[in-house]
Amino acid sequence: MSFAPNAAEIDLTRRQFQRVDVNLIGRYMLQDRSEHECKVCNMSPGSAAFVCNTVGEIGERVVAYIDHVGRIEGKITRITDVGFAIELVSTTRKQEKLAAQLTWLANKHELALPEDRRHERIVPQKQAGILSLPDGRQYRCRIIDLSLSGAAIELKVRPAMGSSVTLGNMRGQVVRHFEDGIAIEFAVIQRRESLSDYLG
Repeated sequence: MSFAPNAAEIDLTRRQFQRVDVNLIGRYMLQDRSEHECKVCNMSPGSAAFVCNTVGEIGERVVAYIDHVGRIEGKITRITDVGFAIELVSTTRKQEKLAAQLTWLANKHELALPEDRRHERIVPQKQAGILSLPDGRQYRCRIIDLSLSGAAIELKVRPAMGSSVTLGNMRGQVVRHFEDGIAIEFAVIQRRESLSDYLG
């Protein structure tokens, strides 16, 4: 006995094949745990095309952290002239969220929407901070900017993307590497009072 898909399943399946041209910067990790910079040039709730210098093998698992989108993972299905494409592995809920994010990215220019920053980022008056890792190591850092949901810090070391870290007493995880440091997303949205030590 077969069951026909409901309307929501049909709608999701249809949107999975609607690719959106994007220009998103990120980093990805191959199965050998090597990390590489990339750009995602088009994406759907079920796939993503990477522009990059280092290409894995067909079927290889890839984990990536992409600006505006966050963490994605999947398997390489195709090698291209400029990189590779992956088929995403995710839950229906994650696919729905990604579909909404892609809709926003596709329409933000037409709607003149501001950059997707959930909370205003400010340059703190007190920029000196301490970043702690789970194994107890601590590093002095400079806070470049700060918001209720995250921070960008200048740091000489590069904890792996997805690593748990603590900035002062604020727990979070590394979501991006850049030339001079890392970006952190806090585990919980902070109250403005908890940032007062930095804001002056």
